[in-house]
Amino acid sequence: MNIRYLFALLLIAGLSACNTGQTYKALKHKKWRVYDVSVPKNDPYNNTQITQAIDLKNGYYADVYYQFLDDNVFIATINGVPDTGRYNLLSNGKIISITAPDGSRKSEHLINVTKLDDDNFNMKVASGDFHFILHTRKE
Repeated sequence: MNIRYLFALLLIAGLSACNTGQTYKALKHKKWRVYDVSVPKNDPYNNTQITQAIDLKNGYYADVYYQFLDDNVFIATINGVPDTGRYNLLSNGKIISITAPDGSRKSEHLINVTKLDDDNFNMKVASGDFHFILHTRKE
């Protein structure tokens, strides 16, 4: 009985590692440019949140792209100015932890992956009191 249990745990761990590996492969070495900002479909209707999504799309996120590189290096480029940090995949590749360049989690940002394929990466992020979906495309 113990051998079956151990085998099942190893199988689950292996499958989890495969999904995380697929997320790394899909994310890495691409420029992910933000092209749209929307309100998550399951959020209750809130006019302020909808207005902020439009303002963010046309303002802050008008010229933003992200890169995920080797050694867990993360680069966010906003209006041509790069800022670096570290990233780690959590929860089987469904959540990305973004931290300071030294890996300190004092200012950690958690991003929920809502869609990821070779050309599109959508992520749920928190901004103030609201959540938004950033829609990005591979450049």
